[in-house]
Amino acid sequence: MPTPILVLNCGSSSIKYQVIDVDDESRLATGLVQKIGLADSSLEHETGGEKHRIDRQVSNHEEALALVVSAFGQYGPPLADVVAVGHRAVHGGEAFREPVRIDDRVIETLVELSPLAPLHNPPGIAGIKAAMHAMPKVPHVAVFDTAFFATLPAEAYTYAIDAKLAHEYSIRKYGFHGTSHKYVSERVAELLGRPYEDVDQIVCHLGNGASISAIRGGVAVDTSMGMTPLQGLVMGTRSGDVDPGLHAYLAREANMSVAEVDRLLNSRSGISGLTGGTSDFRDLADRIEKGDAAAKLAYDVYIHRLVSYIGAYLAVLGGVDAITFTAGVGENDHAVRQSVCDRLAPLGFLLDDEANKIRSKEPRRISQPDSPIQILVVPTNEELAMARETSKVISA
Repeated sequence: MPTPILVLNCGSSSIKYQVIDVDDESRLATGLVQKIGLADSSLEHETGGEKHRIDRQVSNHEEALALVVSAFGQYGPPLADVVAVGHRAVHGGEAFREPVRIDDRVIETLVELSPLAPLHNPPGIAGIKAAMHAMPKVPHVAVFDTAFFATLPAEAYTYAIDAKLAHEYSIRKYGFHGTSHKYVSERVAELLGRPYEDVDQIVCHLGNGASISAIRGGVAVDTSMGMTPLQGLVMGTRSGDVDPGLHAYLAREANMSVAEVDRLLNSRSGISGLTGGTSDFRDLADRIEKGDAAAKLAYDVYIHRLVSYIGAYLAVLGGVDAITFTAGVGENDHAVRQSVCDRLAPLGFLLDDEANKIRSKEPRRISQPDSPIQILVVPTNEELAMARETSKVISA
């Protein structure tokens, strides 16, 4: 008998979902509700190789979940067979260091943590409540983006600010994309044919949001995102690292409020901010080819920041066995991988240029046979990782 688990990822205006049979890890259904709260909201549902679309206005997450349940009832597979629901929870703070079964106390704690992730936790909580209302008879499990990085040493997660203030307001580095970093790093060990605890590695999760991690023997020791997902690498619309004095400077000189600076750094910065609106790397490449100086500078800034972090984590780890590229840009943009590895070649990152150009959805090595450091591309699968974690919780 299959053991299907429904995995939900609730954003502010969308719900992504999959049903995964954790016995053979096959995907039984996938779908997306878009534009929640708008007049032109819709649902796309795929199962058994067939795609279906429902155009219907949904005002909130509860109505959106009801539409999802309706789609399963109309097109299958039957939700009655689902044994559990796994929810992506972005910020677990210091309260949650591993996935947990959701109850009222867990929800209350997530609400308390919302100031740490005001853009992510509230829609996640709304999705949890709606799903528990729609499917009250099965266990619901929260899987936290921050959990994998609960192992960071104090020297890595502590900010050099007033210690009392930091403690009172839970100010520290938490890290994000942890589900992806954990899944990918475990796959790397499998591909290398070595025990997970014997591999020192760097994982580059490069999508519209981007982060990098340093993992020593299966234990995360540093990561680029911080108290919020804004710190670190240059991203699609997020600035990544900037001088902390920027907020005060813009408040004084540009008369900007804290909220306005926050929106600037999260929504009008990164590749998009540097190019005047482009954040897709395919469009960026086209503009560079046409001689667009702003696009070329944006690309160079992106690569410089990424190479700088890789160099820092190489030093933190004292050497690595492998570096891996994952997520949308990391998996699909061979030029980014080449630019990074060309700059790092003197340190032992020897790229096989032809292997790097091959497009594939399969995990693969793209380093030269004699490269001291293995270079890999491993497609991430956060939904499968969440299903596995959910299965462990309900089986405990």
